[in-house]
Amino acid sequence: MATKPDNAGKAAAPLNEDELQDLVASSDTGARDPAGTAGFVIAAVALCWSLFQLYIASPLPYTLSGMTGLPLVLNDAQARAIHLAFGLFLAFMAFPALPSSPRDRIPVIDWVFALTAAACALYIFVFYRALAQRPGLPITQDLVVAGIGMVLLLEATRRALGPPLAIVAIVFLSYVFFGSSTVVPDIIRWGGASFSRAMDQMWLSPNGVFGVALGVSSAFVFLFVLFGSMLDRAGAGNFFIKLAFALLGHLRGGPAKAAVLSSMMTGLISGSSIANVVTTGTFTIPLMKRVGFTPEKAGSVEVASSVNGQIMPPVMGAAAFLMVEYVGISYLQVIKHAFLPAVVSYIALLYLVHLEAVKNDMPVLQKRQTHPALVALMRSGIVIASIIILVGIIYYAINFIKYALPDISAPVLMAALLVAYVALIWYAAKSPDLEMDDPNARVVELPIAVDVIKTGLHYLLPLFVLVWTLMVERKSPGLSAFYAVLLLIVIILTQKPLKALFRGLQSDEQRAALGEGINDLIVGLILGARNMIGIACATAAAGIIVGTVTLTGIGQVMAEFVEFLSGGNIFLILVFTALISLVLGMGLPTTANYIVVSSLMAPVIVELGASNGIIIPLIAAHMFVFYFGIMADVTPPVGLASFAAAAVSGGDPIKTGFTAFFYSLRTVLLPFIFVFNTDLLLINVGWFGAIWVTIQAIVAMLIFAAATQGFFMARNRLWESAALLLVTFMLLRPGFFLDLVQPPYLVTPPAQIFEAVKDEPADADIRFTIRGPNFDNPDRTTERTMAFNLGPEGETGEARFEAATGLAARIEDDRVILDEPFDMNSLAGKALSNLDFYADQPVEITAVEVSNEERMPREVFYIPAALLLALVMFMQRRRGGTLGGNPHAGRPRPAES
Repeated sequence: MATKPDNAGKAAAPLNEDELQDLVASSDTGARDPAGTAGFVIAAVALCWSLFQLYIASPLPYTLSGMTGLPLVLNDAQARAIHLAFGLFLAFMAFPALPSSPRDRIPVIDWVFALTAAACALYIFVFYRALAQRPGLPITQDLVVAGIGMVLLLEATRRALGPPLAIVAIVFLSYVFFGSSTVVPDIIRWGGASFSRAMDQMWLSPNGVFGVALGVSSAFVFLFVLFGSMLDRAGAGNFFIKLAFALLGHLRGGPAKAAVLSSMMTGLISGSSIANVVTTGTFTIPLMKRVGFTPEKAGSVEVASSVNGQIMPPVMGAAAFLMVEYVGISYLQVIKHAFLPAVVSYIALLYLVHLEAVKNDMPVLQKRQTHPALVALMRSGIVIASIIILVGIIYYAINFIKYALPDISAPVLMAALLVAYVALIWYAAKSPDLEMDDPNARVVELPIAVDVIKTGLHYLLPLFVLVWTLMVERKSPGLSAFYAVLLLIVIILTQKPLKALFRGLQSDEQRAALGEGINDLIVGLILGARNMIGIACATAAAGIIVGTVTLTGIGQVMAEFVEFLSGGNIFLILVFTALISLVLGMGLPTTANYIVVSSLMAPVIVELGASNGIIIPLIAAHMFVFYFGIMADVTPPVGLASFAAAAVSGGDPIKTGFTAFFYSLRTVLLPFIFVFNTDLLLINVGWFGAIWVTIQAIVAMLIFAAATQGFFMARNRLWESAALLLVTFMLLRPGFFLDLVQPPYLVTPPAQIFEAVKDEPADADIRFTIRGPNFDNPDRTTERTMAFNLGPEGETGEARFEAATGLAARIEDDRVILDEPFDMNSLAGKALSNLDFYADQPVEITAVEVSNEERMPREVFYIPAALLLALVMFMQRRRGGTLGGNPHAGRPRPAES
């Protein structure tokens, strides 16, 4: 439990610092921290795990293998086996079996479980070659190890993540064995599998536990989690919190705005929303309560901002790395598609808390330095312009060095980076180190931004290295994170000794500072590994679900079932998907939620969209699932981040969860919008278009925040909130209204299909109405409208048609006859699987619809949106409302001391 309940139904008293850290440990790193030999073993194994991950991510294995001739380079299967062995061992060692289990020691049975589970995972590593020589033919030894390993994996998952994921995995595993039972509904019934077949799929092959999800955890996620843990250990977390309060703390609702900004920045370094809530919330929540936020609202602001850290590029949650593999695009493209919705979401949350503060006439915290508004604006402009100029200079300087000195550019750039680091440490040494303030102090002094920035500029260097190698050098996410972690190791080891040197401290103090740096490095490596225990177990257990989908073919059955329930309505399909995510979100962590729902529903969204005349890019479907997956830590009654926030605020956790969900409505709205308006994901959008879409989206989401808060320039009347919601929809989805006025497609005679296909521009959409006899009932005719993207222009219409659709067509007497699809697993093959291509009545295309190029621009509907917005503003202005805030509030009042 996150709070200590006084009476049923009442909020509990806030937890103290030790209890909050225990809460984070229980959910992230493990509640056990025994002394003596057991504690040393846990720390040593965690340290070895981090060192192993750094080893396999580096070029070192290839160098050593080339020098020694030894097989020191591990393949994916071997690396995944060792990765899971570490995770399972630490899960049994660090997480007690029950709340009543001892935490100061490790029972003998847990030692046995830990060693056995690790041995079952390492079995794949040790006997890799033997298993490869008998695929699908496991021997008794293989099956015994796989069976024990599966049971221990489920138990480790229960300990590290709670019962929900383990229960879901057991349900899917039961379906594998008992899918042919009469208790299973006919629509999802299948033949069932033997124990040998199931264990081969789940444990002994790369299609289950050791599949893509665990591979992503091993190759990418660990290094990013380690990067965040070490950056926080270096002091960047406190730096970001201080900077956020220095920039925004003095504004109306300043603590809440600072909570949003600091949570966004610490979200870059923390893969855990719960840790993010506790880290920033222990400082922001008491200050929010001081200026007038209720405990539930203060906790909700922190939750809403913390969980969205997982969607904020460039360092996103673990699910983003899985998206790379599932969608088949680079991480850089994932960042591109995720960037605008994430930024818009945070800007809208800032405005939402501003409206909350203005609506309730909240006081402000006093700032030590004040400047006239014009001077402050000019200073901000100069700073932003200077940053842009500096970034440009650095960019062109690096490229010049690479061009002028191609053979030695790498060591020259490394030397320049180290010189820059030493210079920034020298600059930081002139100011005292940042210390976390007490939010409960009688008088809170907001820091000055310039003073804060001086102390932490060197923390930006690892982020610069990460972004540069990832986005400019186009290195893999794992290698980019490896280089960033290497720089962090240098920073952690040397920042304190260098500061001591530059401050003129004695040699013994410099040696003590070096010892602190070594200790910080070891602790950072250990915490990084312990933070990965839950993710390793989650990705492995979710592999059971993925393996079940692959083995049983339930994915296709789900598509038919969902289409039956929705009647082919894509909006209802999205609603069902969102509900599934939210229901699973009541117990599953974001990563596991994403794996489960994306495996079942993302392909269904794409298939059913195309089968019903709407093209939905695969990345849009996965982003939809991802966004609802992050609600896992918010959704009552089990949202862990809401419980953590309530533990800090002393508020009611259920009320906090519901309020946080209300504050996160923008996160619920955006996925429904970008599925239909893919411009928000910057798909096929140029620079000018991206700028325009950004402005449009920001304005729309600010209006949405005003509508949901019931306050814009003044308190909204009911019709005004409804009008603002309509304006939001018109700005984000103008094509909906244009479709009502002018059809998006024009009908072409079927016999002219190849001419129509050939004349369409690149990446044009085209729709076909396909009709034919039903496979199960040849006397019944089935008809459906399918949409396809034609891709690049082709030499002939026939070739382009076949490339885009995977179908072969021929024209007979002005009729377009279709042959059976080349690939029945393709989009067209699955959609048309219920048609009989060998009946007397042929399957034919009865209508061809091409894009209507003569339509007016959809942006024309911004005009009525602007007029409706102007009407609301005029009516509220008449009642005395202003854009700057509540006119009846008077001058901002300082918060009580």
